[in-house]
Amino acid sequence: MPLLKKILSYPLSVIHYFFFGLVLIILHPIQWLAFNLFGYTAHKKTVSFLNFLVTGTLYLLGSRVVFNNKYKLPENVPLILVSNHQSTYDIPPIFWFLRKYHPKFVSKIELGKGIPSVSYNLRHGGSVLIDRKDARQSLKALSDFGAYIEKNKYMAAIFPEGTRSKDGNPKPFKDKGLKIMLKKAPSAYIVPLTINNSWKLVAHGNFPLGIGVKLTFDVHEPIKADSMPFDELMAKVEKTVKDAIRV
Repeated sequence: MPLLKKILSYPLSVIHYFFFGLVLIILHPIQWLAFNLFGYTAHKKTVSFLNFLVTGTLYLLGSRVVFNNKYKLPENVPLILVSNHQSTYDIPPIFWFLRKYHPKFVSKIELGKGIPSVSYNLRHGGSVLIDRKDARQSLKALSDFGAYIEKNKYMAAIFPEGTRSKDGNPKPFKDKGLKIMLKKAPSAYIVPLTINNSWKLVAHGNFPLGIGVKLTFDVHEPIKADSMPFDELMAKVEKTVKDAIRV
């Protein structure tokens, strides 16, 4: 069976990438028109549809996405989603399933150009691009981002490992980014999220992709950020996220 899966992974990866790329290329000008002619709301709906379609391309690999959320997330308050990070395929399901909360992402500055649809949304959709080589720029960008979600009552998503886990085993969480954001978003609720198995899609690199993978996203109980000291909050969030990781 492993041999058969490996053989099938090649044509299925080609099919997946064809439709994945097609979605990005077609939605790019539509996204541009929505933003420039109709503004934020139209742009956001276009990006939500984009992420719905991109999530759907995973099914072409014989994979599926299960998003578990048994909690009613607070509304009309800023939310900060704190999650482990396993692959680029973490992003579209988060955006689609939590679209009601206007998710924005902390991303590296390199993603802000060169990728159809994706780069445009990162630059114009409210996400923040940080330059890891420029501490001053990163600190200011995260501070401004915190103020932005506090004002607009949006959801910010941050991956405090700093980089993706290649085998599902989580790396230590870094607290600086979250700490800076909370200074500007004091009324925020933290929403821990655990991602499982998306690393299996890219366990052998970007080609061929893994097939028949069950990606799971588990939303945990929201925590009022100012309900405890920051160090205690960070430790609790990290433990909550990591305790639900299955490798």
